[in-house]
Order: sequence, then structure tokens, then C-alpha cells
Amino acid sequence: MKGKKRIQVRKLLRALHRDIGYLAIGLTLVYAISGLAINHIADWDPNFTPIDELHSLPPQLIQKGNALKNSPSLKQEQTIVAQEILSTLGRANAPIDDVFALDDEHLDITSGNWTLYVDFKKGTVREEGQKARFLLRAANWLHLNRGKKAWTYIADGFAVFLLYLAGSGLFMLPGKKGLRGRGGLLVSLGVGVPIAYVVLSGGP
Repeated sequence: MKGKKRIQVRKLLRALHRDIGYLAIGLTLVYAISGLAINHIADWDPNFTPIDELHSLPPQLIQKGNALKNSPSLKQEQTIVAQEILSTLGRANAPIDDVFALDDEHLDITSGNWTLYVDFKKGTVREEGQKARFLLRAANWLHLNRGKKAWTYIADGFAVFLLYLAGSGLFMLPGKKGLRGRGGLLVSLGVGVPIAYVVLSGGP
């Protein structure tokens, strides 16, 4: 009877382990991928892609830029030219935060995360800024628990799932492949890694 009962318990553990594992896949991907990204934050920006591009201005905009110094309503004309430049770059609906003229030949346009450095003499626009890494930024936002309080409960539930997956995995297999054999050795190695690192690195 005891042997039959153990088999039934292990069967139930396997079934729950399988179903909870499937359920946790989405959150596991979010935390694993964003964890890798955040671990290397010193080497790159995991949330944004840097942009540094050079564009050419069409002749009509170069002419308008050169005519700005003769305009009686300079600031208004600068804003109009800035809007046309944004439209030329495919950002017609982008907001203009600021327009600043360094001199008669150079115009700086700030729009969101971008700054456009316009050189009417050369007929170029240097675009500098950053573009959000959409999916990865969202994953990092969730990983760092920067969402609403409801996400805390979801993250806590995920942690409980992981604890169950780890705990149930200890007892699913009997004999030499289980906790009394190879499984126990692997568990010891897995637990030993963080302990050894803390000891060898001098601790927190």
C-alpha cells in the first residue's frame, strides 16, 4: 500500500509540475531575458538603442533655412522650418520641444528623445537620440517591478510557482536518479554555486 501511495503522489507531483511549468513559461521568458539584459547594463543600454545618423536636406529647405535671417518673425519661421524638417525625416507628427539657432547657418531642434543638428550651409541634419527597445524595455519594466501594485502580486505568484517547481522536482524520481542519488548530488552543486561565490568574493 505504501509503495502504491508513493506512486500516486509522484504521479500527482508530475502532473502539477508539468501544468505549472507550462503556466510559468511566459513569465520565465520575461524574467530570464530581461535578467540577462539588466546583468550587462554596464556594457549597453537595455532599454534604448542609440541613434546617430546623418541626413541630407532637400534644396527647398536649404533655401528656407538661408532665408531665416531675413525673416521679421524669426522664431515663428524657425518653428515652421523645423516642422518641415521633421516631416522630411518621416516624423510629421512628432512634437517640437525647442528650436534654437546657434547662428544664421545652424539650427538645433529638440523633439522627444531626439536632437536634430541642422547645418544649412552643408545641407545636412545630424540626428542624435535614442529609440526604445520596445519588447525588451517592457520586459525590463516588469522585471524591475515598476508597474502598478497589482504586478507585485503576479510576481509573488510566479515566485511561489518557482518554489513549487523546485520543491516538487526533488521528489518526482525515485532511487538512484532521484534525491538519494544523482539528483541529490546535482542539488548540492546547484546550492553550492551561490554559497561558494559569496564566500570566495568576500560576501555582501
